[in-house]
Amino acid sequence: MRRRRFLAGLGAAVLLGCAPAAVFADTPFAPTRFSVEVRGSGPDVILIPGLTAGPEVFAGTVAAVPGYRYHLVHVAGMAGAPAGANARGAIMGPLADELVRYIASRGLRPALIGHSMGGTLAMMVAARRPDLARRVMVIDMYPQPAGLLGGSAQALGGLAERLGDITATPSGRRLFADLVGSLGTNGPRGRSDPDVVARAMRELAAIDLTPDLPRIAAPLTVVYANADAGSAARTDAGFRTAYARATGAELVRIDGSGHMIMFDQPARLHEVVRSFLDR
Repeated sequence: MRRRRFLAGLGAAVLLGCAPAAVFADTPFAPTRFSVEVRGSGPDVILIPGLTAGPEVFAGTVAAVPGYRYHLVHVAGMAGAPAGANARGAIMGPLADELVRYIASRGLRPALIGHSMGGTLAMMVAARRPDLARRVMVIDMYPQPAGLLGGSAQALGGLAERLGDITATPSGRRLFADLVGSLGTNGPRGRSDPDVVARAMRELAAIDLTPDLPRIAAPLTVVYANADAGSAARTDAGFRTAYARATGAELVRIDGSGHMIMFDQPARLHEVVRSFLDR
């Protein structure tokens, strides 16, 4: 009789949503390779910065394009953030996996916007889980990052390997830290960890997402910089070729800008982002 009453009581608790906490324990996934600051309200947008940069590079975008709930990603080891789980081992693949878990565990279907390395991560997420992304914007990055620098994965990979050798010594680490600090993308939060930067560069050198582009089901917009009017045709051709396998990709050139479009041409970028998100 007591057993029957216990089971009946448990069944009622389940139906009423009052079951013991152990039955319905639901701890949100806590990433170890990045942190997230959430600002605003509305449809979800995940903003992923590039190599050595922190979320402050998107501060102007958040202010200029309201009406969305922005998830500003701060990659561990970049722009003053502790290296955390990025202190050793692979970086890019595990980062993409954690971004997928972050999105899925919170039931989001966000727009993804990534600059440079962040664009690579956005494409990796959208290709690995085509169901998760509502839209994808890549800012100034090729599917094969080495190609953006006019080289090959093999050539850039050799350079990245030499950077790894440099950071193996205390003096080399200090030298590379100074170089990273001089890039001007760290913002006020502090310098990036040179070991994390060097390993991320080695991985970016070897990445080629071209075969994965057909797996991206979400509408894809690629925004790219062109500093010199005389090179516009060559720049257009390079991005058209790089994204030829991305069916229906929209390519948007922003003139008068270097790689950091959000600083060089903020008003134009905000206009493009607003149009991208409002669709």
